[in-house]
Amino acid sequence: MKKLELLIPHERLEAVNELLHKHNVGGMTCYDVKGRGRSKQESVDVERGTRSYIPELGPRTKIEVIVENTVAKRIIDDVLNVICTGSSYEDKIFVSDIAESYDIGTKAAGNAAL
Repeated sequence: MKKLELLIPHERLEAVNELLHKHNVGGMTCYDVKGRGRSKQESVDVERGTRSYIPELGPRTKIEVIVENTVAKRIIDDVLNVICTGSSYEDKIFVSDIAESYDIGTKAAGNAAL
């Protein structure tokens, strides 16, 4: 099993959610997060437009899904095709191996816990 962590802009959440439904991914967890990196932040006006600043931390959505090894690469390829704009400041996908998983309600282990 693989854990996919996607850091994307908030406005692309619906597109990624539809893509995960297309691949029959049963569960998804998403968070509103802030972070910093190479991306350029937009200037924010404060005090009725008399002063502005550039925030250090930018808003993003983090999505976590656990999928079968055979499906992970297809999902990654589809996400890259759907939300990529070609900028080097784009968001990230992190992939981790999951050694074990358990469903607390059914006490199922391994792939049955998906």
